Amino acid sequence: MKLGLLLLATSLPIAAFAQNSGTTVNSSTEYPNTFSSGSANVKPFDNKSRRFRDWSISVGGGPAFMVHSDLKSIRKDKTNWGYNAYVSVDKQITHAFGLSLMYMRGETKQTAQLPGAEGVKSGIATATTQFDNISLLGDINFSNLFRRVDNHSPYRWAFHGYMGIGLQGFRTSLHDNDEFRWSNSPRRTPLFIKQDIDINSIFYQGGVGIKYNVSKLIDVEARTMYIISGDDEFDGGGWADPNDYDPSTPGSKYNMLNSRRSDNAWTVSLGVSFKLGKHESHLAWHDPLQEAYYRTSVLENASTDLVVCEKGDADNDGVCDDWDRQLDTPAGARVDGAGVALDMDLDGVIDLYDKCVTVPGPVENNGCPIK
Repeated sequence: MKLGLLLLATSLPIAAFAQNSGTTVNSSTEYPNTFSSGSANVKPFDNKSRRFRDWSISVGGGPAFMVHSDLKSIRKDKTNWGYNAYVSVDKQITHAFGLSLMYMRGETKQTAQLPGAEGVKSGIATATTQFDNISLLGDINFSNLFRRVDNHSPYRWAFHGYMGIGLQGFRTSLHDNDEFRWSNSPRRTPLFIKQDIDINSIFYQGGVGIKYNVSKLIDVEARTMYIISGDDEFDGGGWADPNDYDPSTPGSKYNMLNSRRSDNAWTVSLGVSFKLGKHESHLAWHDPLQEAYYRTSVLENASTDLVVCEKGDADNDGVCDDWDRQLDTPAGARVDGAGVALDMDLDGVIDLYDKCVTVPGPVENNGCPIK
């Protein structure tokens, strides 16, 4: 019985304190997986709680060239211009990293000449490559990744890097003055090669770009990309079977002009990104450190005038008139926090005039008892 009373006596004050304490941690019925002391700004993790736009659609285009290959677009005497055009759906994952699903279509024109007498006979061969590719690109915002400077104004330029993988299909044609020409006698035709988009048509690409933030809705970007086809037929130079690399077999060996077994292309483009959503800014243009630096700077440079006793202290008792409950305290009287003169024995005579501070007495006897 005594033990039970002891437990009850110790548990009741603790329970009462827990109910009344401001540090009580309670489970939230609105967000059952969160706990709050009441001071935390708890928000649901949904679209309404987002602070930034993070989706965009990009379109662009420009020239395209077949570069590291057997037949090349850029030669000493001439540059053969092609084109590329792309559209992508972009998702910003963090302020420094995003993903893009991109479709690109393009065309390159390239030339080459076989060595020796065979080259004299065939002349300068010309090839055309039309390609379509679908890729998943990773987008690294280097400006946000490495930016460590406090800037009070939003920056408008950003340097981006891209790397991705995808599937590519292409159609090529090769023309020369000998084997690959239109002729009925002997019967000859140009060389046409077609590669459909399938699991065997994997390619890689990487590049860099410079973006400019025009407005909260639009970005413009200059971008250059390098396409690694992984296919020696991409430039139209011929089939890439083992016998096509054997000099003893018949047929023109355009694919042996370069030792590479991957024909690679280069694109340059100018594009526009349309930022989707209703928020004021896009996540790609937000630097958390810049925000932290800016807020710290504002606090450090804030000048707040602290006004004490705006209404003054008329009775000079040390308690401002703003919260003084006794504005006419006699000079020299001790007061409490509310500015009221102290009367320790509560006899109606303040201590300043009470000659018996600790013993009650009438006013007529200066606060001392009458004997």
